[in-house]
Amino acid sequence: MDGTPTTVRDVMTRRVLALRSGAGFKDIVQAMHEWRVGAVPVLDDAGHVVGVVSEADLLPKEEYREDDLDRYGRTRHLAELAKAEAATAEELMTSPPVTVPPDATLGHAARVMARARVKQLPVVDPEGTLLGIVSRSDLLKVFLRGDGDIADEVAGDVVARLFGAEAAGIRVEVHDGVVTLRGRVRETALVPLAARLARAVPGVVDVRCALAGPPRHPDLDPDLPDAESARTR
Repeated sequence: MDGTPTTVRDVMTRRVLALRSGAGFKDIVQAMHEWRVGAVPVLDDAGHVVGVVSEADLLPKEEYREDDLDRYGRTRHLAELAKAEAATAEELMTSPPVTVPPDATLGHAARVMARARVKQLPVVDPEGTLLGIVSRSDLLKVFLRGDGDIADEVAGDVVARLFGAEAAGIRVEVHDGVVTLRGRVRETALVPLAARLARAVPGVVDVRCALAGPPRHPDLDPDLPDAESARTR
């Protein structure tokens, strides 16, 4: 597919800032500032990802000070107060970490991010060893794909495979990532599947399906009204 990214491995950043569990609070803030990142994986001595420290884990240090809360407030914010008192990566990190394998699809990674409400994910091998990191902006790279590449894949991998010889009469148009399918097909039951498969092609923004069944022949199908009589009703 001409180098089009389809998996996390294709878009992940391989040079990654990572911390050991004993890293101190100020060292973490300094490192995140220098690398301009909002979250950092925490590794054990074997290089396995055991947690992630994010800006959200650091902010309670300033946001929740015990002297500013009454007893009721302290009871409601126990977790935040614990973060506010933390001084090392091990105490600050969110664990277990939300991670993704390198062969995961970009769609899967996006869903994991959305469910976990995080902006980036450590990429790990089956043993949990850190391989890289993938961010929201990385996942959006697939939409930089050209319209011509998208049209070629939809025509070859979707239309030709589904409709065979009829594919020659089906037009595939792509503009700004929006796919439009036009033409007539005998198997109209395949039309929803064609739209669904086209939408799954990397880089597709939307699909507009204008595929229709074969034209009617009133002389051969007397039980069906012809087009002229239908218009006069």
